[in-house]
Amino acid sequence: MKRIKVNALLKTPASGQEVLVKGWVRTKRGNKYVTFIAVNDGSTINNIQVVADMTLFTDEGLRDVTTGASVSVLGTLVESQGKGQTVEIQAKAIEVLGTADPETYPLQKKGHSLEFLREIAHLRPRTNTFGAVLRIRHAMAYAIHRYFNHNGFFYIHTPIITASDAEGAGQMFRVTTLDPINPPRTDEGTPDFSEDFFGRSTNLTVSGQLEGEVCAMALSEIYTFGPTFRAENSNTSRHLAEFWMVEPEMAFYELEDNMDLAEDFLRYLVRYALDHCPDDLQFLNDMYDKELLDRLAFVVENDFQRLTYSEAVAILIDAKQKFEYKVEWGTDLQSEHERYLVEKHFKKPVILTNYPKDIKSFYMKLNDDNQTVRAMDVLFPGIGEIIGGSQREDNYEKLVKRMQEMHIPEKEMSWYLDTRRFGSVPHSGFGLGFERLLLFVTGMGNIRDVIPFPRYPKSADF
Repeated sequence: MKRIKVNALLKTPASGQEVLVKGWVRTKRGNKYVTFIAVNDGSTINNIQVVADMTLFTDEGLRDVTTGASVSVLGTLVESQGKGQTVEIQAKAIEVLGTADPETYPLQKKGHSLEFLREIAHLRPRTNTFGAVLRIRHAMAYAIHRYFNHNGFFYIHTPIITASDAEGAGQMFRVTTLDPINPPRTDEGTPDFSEDFFGRSTNLTVSGQLEGEVCAMALSEIYTFGPTFRAENSNTSRHLAEFWMVEPEMAFYELEDNMDLAEDFLRYLVRYALDHCPDDLQFLNDMYDKELLDRLAFVVENDFQRLTYSEAVAILIDAKQKFEYKVEWGTDLQSEHERYLVEKHFKKPVILTNYPKDIKSFYMKLNDDNQTVRAMDVLFPGIGEIIGGSQREDNYEKLVKRMQEMHIPEKEMSWYLDTRRFGSVPHSGFGLGFERLLLFVTGMGNIRDVIPFPRYPKSADF
């Protein structure tokens, strides 16, 4: 008989049909007459109850049916006599596929801290919390591809290994095959990367944006969605060394078009989560964040407020609230400032534009005032910045001048400059940190809890 998943069984009308379910035991309880076994296969946060009539089974036969064990259950699907589910399985045969010693299996029926679960990241997907998070992660990944496909974008795979630093920040992981103890050296005594695998210094990508721009100059509208890496020594609840980025790039888009796309995209994703992950969201709302569902609805139901960086700074300077970090024109806004604008001043999502050029990247288009660039940041409640983007500088001379000001070598970036030499057009794009999105959608408080195997300073386990 073919196995039926738990989520399908729970939606199936009970008519006494024979069914086969396979999964892991969450709980077992009972008495000398009947044993109740909760089985979950990961297809839903909800368990299906298996009822074992003890006239058909023995205590010895069910001895290995313990929390964490995997089982195969053949039985009859009937209406449930208990609360919480409409159907249950009257067991005819139960086979233990894999045992889990109750003395050593760490996920017994009790509360576990998120910190403890990070130490056993290879087992935490079996918990209700991480099952819910990973199902939502899948749904959001699918929704991202679905949105862009329906809107005529092409999915581009940009390189993981690259010789460029898209952000100009220098916080990169080096990729090398040179002997780490005794590498070949130049006359100056530095490692000679001409002897390396690629014949030059290379690193793991911090962004697919620059390569994405190249493709947008031919295909008009593209997006990348892949892993990115930052060698930033940040032990915070908002930073990872390895994370996923969604980066659309669009030819013929100016800043206003970029903002329109970002707003529509985010609303679509949040609405998709509400429509397709109701049970998982309800669980996370009840267990971790009582305001989660309200906050998600808040984003869907409110137009985003748009204002310039200068207007935002004026609001923050006049605010009666005390901030840890001082606000003045020319400084980058901190999360506390961004959240004040969203949660207290406007009480809606915010898009800030036209930032000072000195705090933004070289590729952003310079405004006529020569002081600001056509940047945009989308700010969300509870998160702060969730999207960062800009209209890109399409003028060759201005781009070269900005690169010189920021000490970015023209020779190594000649391929990028060619997109401005040959058929340049106005174009824009943005980056959405996938894990930042998941923090917002799940209500989890730490970014290490929305990715299966988190990578951060001093931690690369599993």
